[in-house]
Amino acid sequence: MHRTTRRFNYESRKRFISEELRRLLIGAVAALRPALRCEHNKIVCRYRVNGVIKLLKYFLFSTLVLVVIAAAGLLWLRFEFQRVQVDGTDFALWEQVPVRSLQDAPRPAPPCAQHYPHNKAWFGDLHVHTAASYDATSFGVTTTVDQAYRFARGTPLPMRLRGDPPEYQPPVLQITTPLDFVAVTDHAEALGETRLCYTQGAQGYDSLVCALYRGDVRVPLGERLQSLVRLASFAVFGQDRSTRVCGADGSLCRDKAISVWHENQLSTEAFQDHSANCEFTTFHAYEYTLAEEASNLHRNVIFKSSTVPQAALSAKDAPTPELLWQWLDQVCIAGNEQCDALAIPHNSNWSSGRMWFPYSNRDIPLAQQQAEAALRARLEPLAEVMQIKGDSECRNGIGSVLGSADEFCDFEKLRPASEVIEDCGEQVSAGGMMLKGCASRYSFVRYALTAGLAEEAKLGVNPFSFGIVASTDTHIGAPGAVTEKGYQGSHGNDRNMEDRLISKIEVPGDVATGSPVRYNPGGLAGIYARENSRRALFEAMQRRETFGTSGPRIEPRFFAGWNLSEDICQGSNYLADAYRDGVPMGSYLPPAATGAQGSGPVFVASATHDPQGGGNLLQRIQIIKGWIDSEGRTHQAVFDIAGAATGEASVDPRTCAVSGKGFTQLCATWRDPEFDPALAAVYYARVLENPSCRWSHYDCLTLPEAQRPPSCSDPALPWQVQERAWTSPIWYRPVPGGPAPG
Repeated sequence: MHRTTRRFNYESRKRFISEELRRLLIGAVAALRPALRCEHNKIVCRYRVNGVIKLLKYFLFSTLVLVVIAAAGLLWLRFEFQRVQVDGTDFALWEQVPVRSLQDAPRPAPPCAQHYPHNKAWFGDLHVHTAASYDATSFGVTTTVDQAYRFARGTPLPMRLRGDPPEYQPPVLQITTPLDFVAVTDHAEALGETRLCYTQGAQGYDSLVCALYRGDVRVPLGERLQSLVRLASFAVFGQDRSTRVCGADGSLCRDKAISVWHENQLSTEAFQDHSANCEFTTFHAYEYTLAEEASNLHRNVIFKSSTVPQAALSAKDAPTPELLWQWLDQVCIAGNEQCDALAIPHNSNWSSGRMWFPYSNRDIPLAQQQAEAALRARLEPLAEVMQIKGDSECRNGIGSVLGSADEFCDFEKLRPASEVIEDCGEQVSAGGMMLKGCASRYSFVRYALTAGLAEEAKLGVNPFSFGIVASTDTHIGAPGAVTEKGYQGSHGNDRNMEDRLISKIEVPGDVATGSPVRYNPGGLAGIYARENSRRALFEAMQRRETFGTSGPRIEPRFFAGWNLSEDICQGSNYLADAYRDGVPMGSYLPPAATGAQGSGPVFVASATHDPQGGGNLLQRIQIIKGWIDSEGRTHQAVFDIAGAATGEASVDPRTCAVSGKGFTQLCATWRDPEFDPALAAVYYARVLENPSCRWSHYDCLTLPEAQRPPSCSDPALPWQVQERAWTSPIWYRPVPGGPAPG
């Protein structure tokens, strides 16, 4: 691809230095003029003049040396941090990327021995980083892709970091119940740079960038900041690449990235259960990591089969999500009948309103709005609601959202729930990744779902018709390590308790703001499918029959239908009846029979608690409704439909023992008391566990009171949590030509 390199202007620098020396000389002579007056004693005068001349020469020489050293330093730094810039003219070359499987002749998978006609809940993690990711290795993580897959199957994982002395015994992680499926999603950005910086003999191995990244060169900052400096050594390049590491045209890094992507594919195939047992499913995947003005626009790209593009398109080569979708659509989906893909946006809470900013608000032609909205709806059927960097469901205090405050929206917020933040309104902001800027309803899943209703009315297509999943975003290669008790951090730099209990860390260069104590263990993705195979799971993701949990293996169900029995929970064929007479989560309600709309559809929601040892009991099921009124305003409402009220169960802050009323199963039917057949609406279910201790409180209790850090007594940091599950939505839209709004 054609590249240009930023070059230092030597002539301008030379003129600048000459002018500075002339100015210093004139100033020095003027300052010393009184000392040169010697009318009375010529001998003394001679010595005085000679002394002044020597002093002036020494001053000028020293100044010249300092200027030369400073100029040389600037030249050296400019050389070491020289950037390869994309001019955007050769993106078409990416359309020539071959799409194939690394297997010579991929054999078709045999049918799974176990089938579930009413779909079974499968649990997994679709957001996992290993040492191939630059922001994992910068914190010393050494976990390989193979080790991550083994961990997901139940193999213990020692949390060994690069630089640990041989005699050090690291903490060991292990999950008690293996996962059903996993996607390792290492960052496509810096995939090549990360490997080259650790490859002796590579062109850029001895560069300052690599030396900083490896930690061989340390800056005069505290020990805890060294890993963040390592992270910043690559993050500072943004969408560019380093010429010292990648070569003048960036090809060294692109070629090495292809090699690392091939290694990922080989591991992913090696751990896929190709037998009829279907015990473990792996997905070929990677992360597309785009940021605009320190605002998060990241996506995980998941492929259906082993037939995939043989290069992973990154945000350095596709600087907009639209380019990513177009590439996946043209090269993979349309380019090879064996290739299919979807993208899952995550951490919208960091996006400054950019993740789901309406297309109808953008200054582009209507036809382009419609085309991009339709492409997005097809390529992004899911959104990640929860992970280590917080909850993205909703936030209280956004003035443009009408309706009562939702107390459970305060869950796992990186910016304290008590922080008063200005509403962005209909504008995007900046600095979301640094926990700065205004709060936008377009940064949260609930309000994006509601905004999609308005978009459909304006554009004829809903770009935000997505289902819901959760995942970990682990950066230590530990998929599914989601329990609160025993949490060992999500990055290598918070392996030690005192580090993960820190309230706030500023990344040098204002790259980001870290708040380790406000991070959490992350969540799990749930998929309802007939079997645990790539095809069945992927097709379930495409039809949005998915859910997310904050960690526990809660199994929620959500159906709606015009003819569902209100006694369905008491029937012996609950699932069969629900699928026959209604639609599951992720669906649009079909039009009702004539005269059946008046009282609204029947919704049924059920949940089963996590049966694992240490699993908590359920508290309640809620249904959340979102809609847009005739004036274009966003509304929300929360309805309790099953379970117990707040206060009927509690957790002891001294011991974390839980007590009180709870449920192993819940099921209820519900009709919307404010249903309007002329008003589009979106509904989803949220299942809440009884309260339990947050991971940080468990850690604080292990420390003597006098040794506890300030975060242990911070009133803005919750000491308890209510774990939960979210279902994908069900949409209602009025029949065209139906009754007008009343």
